[in-house]
Amino acid sequence: MRSVVGRFRTTPALPAALAAAAVLTALAAPAEARRGRHHHHHASGGGYNPPYAAMVVDVKSGKTLHAVNEDALRHPASITKVMTLYMLFEQMERGKFALDSDLTISAHAAAQAPSKLGLRPGQTISVEDAIKSIVTKSANDVACAIGENIAGSEERFAQMMTAKAHALGMSRTHYANASGLPDPDQLTTARDLTVLARAIQDRFPHYYRYFQTRSFAFRGRVIGNHNHLLGNVQGVDGIKTGYTRDSGFNLMTAAKSEGRQIVAIVLGGKSGGSRDRIMADLVRSSLPRAYAGARQAPAVTEVAERARPAVVADAVSRTRTQVASADDEDVETTGTTGEPLELMPSRATTTPGGTWKPGPQGVSPSLPKAAQAYAGSSSAQAPFPGASKTVARMASAERDEPPKAVTGSRVVPTAWVIQLGAMDDETKARSMLSEARAKAGGSLSKAAPYTVKVEHGGTTLYRARFSGFAEQDSAQDACTALKRSGFSCFATRS
Repeated sequence: MRSVVGRFRTTPALPAALAAAAVLTALAAPAEARRGRHHHHHASGGGYNPPYAAMVVDVKSGKTLHAVNEDALRHPASITKVMTLYMLFEQMERGKFALDSDLTISAHAAAQAPSKLGLRPGQTISVEDAIKSIVTKSANDVACAIGENIAGSEERFAQMMTAKAHALGMSRTHYANASGLPDPDQLTTARDLTVLARAIQDRFPHYYRYFQTRSFAFRGRVIGNHNHLLGNVQGVDGIKTGYTRDSGFNLMTAAKSEGRQIVAIVLGGKSGGSRDRIMADLVRSSLPRAYAGARQAPAVTEVAERARPAVVADAVSRTRTQVASADDEDVETTGTTGEPLELMPSRATTTPGGTWKPGPQGVSPSLPKAAQAYAGSSSAQAPFPGASKTVARMASAERDEPPKAVTGSRVVPTAWVIQLGAMDDETKARSMLSEARAKAGGSLSKAAPYTVKVEHGGTTLYRARFSGFAEQDSAQDACTALKRSGFSCFATRS
């Protein structure tokens, strides 16, 4: 990493067009997801390559300066902890916690996978040390403890996080835990994360300074920050890295210089180093183009929680993988949900001027008038195929119990089937199946579309599926063809 940092210091700023072209050429095309149990994050070959997404927003004008796959669903990994700290800062602002308040570590918190401080059940940590451990080490045990001390349980805290996200306008975000450890329900978008990056600075400027922490001493050891852009790229003042095998290498960044201010998101980097180089180039190319005058865009504020949208790509099993996920520099192996997420949008981007260019579907996201670069409204048209059905997942009370089937279909499922998603209306499910068959061509010529009605967390849903696959390989091949056409899917036994 030192050699990478050295390059940050010496590489001159690239012109905006060249930087954008370099980023697009290197990473714009998502790779096919591949299943696997473990992954050495320093390895250069093989395994799952998470799909890439990025967005840069001019804070003062509200304009989008760069965007690739900005509305496609992604796993946030440890960037989740920015919302965890947002919730903690809010409780501190209300007087319920102080910097010297103690947080108690439960057995559940102590059992979290790395990266962690390794605190034992019954031990305590001060709120201030908890904040610093989240910012620097990205401690999963502490993130879980924060949630439990605020809400009584991590599950309840995740529901509060989701409600807060929707109140801020992060309409496509859903949280399942406080840390960002692998969970198929932990979802967000690059656009939503630009909202959060702005909101935490607008709401808590006096606490935001903690994201600039380079290192802190804790019980005899010095813990450094995983964010290697701090102090090495001019203007960068925070805020959070993230990594799981499913998400790839993620980074949320804020930067300001000469009266200009931006927030930037990179998701799905192939390595910590390549992610950092991409972000450094985006900061250097975007910051000079940001508006230097008085702020025109309003601060991000909360509104009443939006209506919860339908569940997506509802998988047969919701068992959470606890076998290790970490942040960038801490451990060698990470877990996986076992359900690769690859929701590819229409080939659409936002131009430097903030004008949205529609892809083949011709749909256009409707954004708030006051902040066009921030979150789209939940009632807006979807910016990628099937997105109105794939906006976010609703929380379920028990993640280790699959949805209960209520009725079946006249189609007799074969040994293997493909599932595209789970809709709140059967007509929508059948429409998705028809669209998928039309676009997938010969790979689905002998497949039979059908729906399965299920009850999931008190909600009636309709799974959209294709039957007609005797072997796993044929189902996977058909699913791969669907992904190339812009659909999310997974193959499963019937």
